[in-house]
Amino acid sequence: MEYEFIHDAITGGAKAKFSLEHQIVGPWLEIELGQNTAKLEEILTAIDQVESGKCQEKLITGHEYSLVVNQDDVHIQANALLNGEANLPEEFSEDGMNFDGQDSSSCGVEDFRTLLLSWAKFTKI
Repeated sequence: MEYEFIHDAITGGAKAKFSLEHQIVGPWLEIELGQNTAKLEEILTAIDQVESGKCQEKLITGHEYSLVVNQDDVHIQANALLNGEANLPEEFSEDGMNFDGQDSSSCGVEDFRTLLLSWAKFTKI
C-alpha cells in the first residue's frame, strides 16, 4: 500500500494520499480517525481482539465509512454501500465509468496497523 501524508497548504490540516486501489483510505483517515486518540485506541484494540481470537470480526461504523477487521484483512467501505445507495444510474455505467474502486478497499492487518501508527505519529496523536 503506497501512501503519503501531507499538511494542507491552506488549512494546515493533515491529508493522506493513497494509490488508486487504496484511495478510500485517505478520506477514512481524515474523516473518521483524524486526531482522535480514543478512536485510534478503539481500532487498535479491535485489531488486537481479532488477532488474539477473542472475536472473529469487528465492525466499527463511522459517520461516512465503516471498518471491518478480521483475521485476514481490514476492509474499509463507504456507508452508502451498506445502505444500498451506491447503485449508479445506468447512463454512468454504460459510459465505462468505474467508481467501484473508490467505495471500498482492503489491506492486510499488519500493514493497516503500521499505517495507523504512522498517521498517529504524523498528526501527533
